[in-house]
Amino acid sequence: MTLPMRPGDPVPPPGRGPSPRPRVDAGQLWAGGIATAIVAALIAVVGILVCRWVFNVPILAPQHEGAWGNASTGWYALSAAAVAIVATALIYLLAVSTPRPTMFFGWIIGLATVIAVVFPFSTTAPLSQKAATAIVNLVLGFAIGTLITGVAYRAMRRPPYDSYDAGEYPPGYPPSSAARRPGPPQRQYWR
Repeated sequence: MTLPMRPGDPVPPPGRGPSPRPRVDAGQLWAGGIATAIVAALIAVVGILVCRWVFNVPILAPQHEGAWGNASTGWYALSAAAVAIVATALIYLLAVSTPRPTMFFGWIIGLATVIAVVFPFSTTAPLSQKAATAIVNLVLGFAIGTLITGVAYRAMRRPPYDSYDAGEYPPGYPPSSAARRPGPPQRQYWR
């Protein structure tokens, strides 16, 4: 339970204690972002193959182009990988500049996914192709969002207490439980 400081409680020296911002392990974040880009590209290729082979829906290319389609398949896979890299850059910028970066990231990715799902319906393609493209885009948005968020949770760490980790407390700090006066319990806010 967290108790408020009372008059007379010792105050830790300035500059001590936890840093307000989490540290971001950029190497781990970018490695996860590159892995997510590879997964996103493979999801795009698998989605196109499933649509073309299993459901016989000519997604991103005319039917006579075969199961692999034309160059659009490659560009679609590369675009999915590029979106994953951009999402990694976005979560990195949010992590170093905003409070609760994963919450903002979730909203941004969610809304971008909605745009990607709705956009195919603005084209002149047949309804089956529009629906297939929308489903592939939905799976891509969900995969990129969840993978990058998971990587970000792992790559962001709360900094430890500066020198308090080694047990170097100033005299009289932390106050003993006997020195605390009873009072109403304080709310705890968890992240």
